[in-house]
Amino acid sequence: MRRFLRSAMIVFSWFVVPYSRYTNIKVIRRKLPPIRSHLLEIPAVDLAKLIRTRKIKSEEVVEAYIERCRQVNPLINAIVQDRFEEALEEAREIDKVIAMGINSVESMEEHTPLLGIPVTVKESIAVKGLTNQAGRVFKTPQIAKSDAPVVEQIKRCGGIILLVSNTPELCLLWETYNNVTGQTKNPYDLKRTPGGSSGGEAALLASGASLLGLTSDIGGSSRLPAMFSGIWGHKPTPYAVSFKGHHPTSDFPKWGDFFTIAPMTRYAKDLPLLLKCMNDPTGPKLTLDRAISVHGIRFFFMDNDGPSGMMRPLSRDLHAAINRVASDFNAKRVNIRKMKWSLDISLSAMLTMKNIETIYHKTEEGEQPKTVCKETVKYFFGCSDSILPSVIFGHLQNFMKIIPNSRHKHLASIIDALKTEFKEMLGNDGVFIYPTFPNTAHQHYQIYHKLLEPMYMAIFNTLGLPVTNCMIGLDRRNLPMGIQVVANPGQDHLCLAVAREMERRYGGWVRPPSEDSHSSNSSGSGNG
Repeated sequence: MRRFLRSAMIVFSWFVVPYSRYTNIKVIRRKLPPIRSHLLEIPAVDLAKLIRTRKIKSEEVVEAYIERCRQVNPLINAIVQDRFEEALEEAREIDKVIAMGINSVESMEEHTPLLGIPVTVKESIAVKGLTNQAGRVFKTPQIAKSDAPVVEQIKRCGGIILLVSNTPELCLLWETYNNVTGQTKNPYDLKRTPGGSSGGEAALLASGASLLGLTSDIGGSSRLPAMFSGIWGHKPTPYAVSFKGHHPTSDFPKWGDFFTIAPMTRYAKDLPLLLKCMNDPTGPKLTLDRAISVHGIRFFFMDNDGPSGMMRPLSRDLHAAINRVASDFNAKRVNIRKMKWSLDISLSAMLTMKNIETIYHKTEEGEQPKTVCKETVKYFFGCSDSILPSVIFGHLQNFMKIIPNSRHKHLASIIDALKTEFKEMLGNDGVFIYPTFPNTAHQHYQIYHKLLEPMYMAIFNTLGLPVTNCMIGLDRRNLPMGIQVVANPGQDHLCLAVAREMERRYGGWVRPPSEDSHSSNSSGSGNG
């Protein structure tokens, strides 16, 4: 089976690479407009303080981000629907309340820490009044009738929702395109993907058109776009953030073990602030205010997956980078042999979950349910409304049903053993450094011959561990590089402390190339 999958990826590459190159001929190699407003380069923690203390107005900030969205979206195609006018009105009301002095600065910091800060949201997460169909084609637009719980929390904390951003159909791909909004492009190179499924959010954040984003993650959907776009994405401890109000969803009892709504930010220092506002009051409490010194953290690392022989080794630049980071943090090299089963155990765990929302389950009212065989035929004759991953997902689920239960039980025992190994190794003061993906952002559609490599990320959904993608610099093509920092459940604060230290050491977000050559060669924004 393993040899078949590896061979299949090689065969796919014979078709995918030429197709990718052909389609990229149509993509004009342009650069983004330069970032002009200084307000766009202030981290949220600092921006919120400036708003609370009346140094700047929320309306000014929201206007700056709206203008930036309008500048870059024609190039990156990341926005599905906006609510700019409503956001401006909310900002004006916030400015009025602050000017009246009803609440003290301390009270606002405690109860509304995001007051006046613009936030963008992945379209698969419900925002009342905005489209919420996760890239699916419907005859009648599917509009959210209420906010997802996590969106309600962001609003209660004072955040202002600007828009909903693009995602592949039903979040089923590590690139971002669908038949409704089209293809989202990477700000660092429009011929390359920002990753998926949270590619819309990542592209906006990296472009300077967003500061804080709500995404989701079941197999690296937040972390891969963060890596490809040079920003920060965190998969929280299971159930620490409510997963309700998202498409796709499932009533499978253990759905929340694997799937979560997740924070994504341009600056690492903003991750604790956003995650604290997202933390479900009924879920595990995260100690995000706890002061952490990285000198008290134990570091471990691996720069391969076993090796299993299934996934590509790291590119030369990424291999050098992860080993440089390991050296800088005095990380101990370990060989967790069971990591070579990442692909097997992740596919077994995720594809055997029942009642996951797919194109074969939820249909528009009055429409006949789709069947796997019929939809496959329609796709290959160019008559399907869906993209390939949505179509073949049904085949993958059916394939899992023919695998003997004894095999699934054996793989489940490997999961339990790995959980125990990580628990004992990391304790409550250790983190594990691991690759996010073996290469930096590739050209559009090339994920189709790299479908095994996301298991570098999916393994941590399977194990239920919190993990952060950390930006660690640019490769020789000036594309962002990232690595994962993993901790035990409930120890998210360790991941975030290390992320902040990596931002300090390696500079963090780098402005994408712009029409202003001087701006394109600048890096970071001096965020402290």
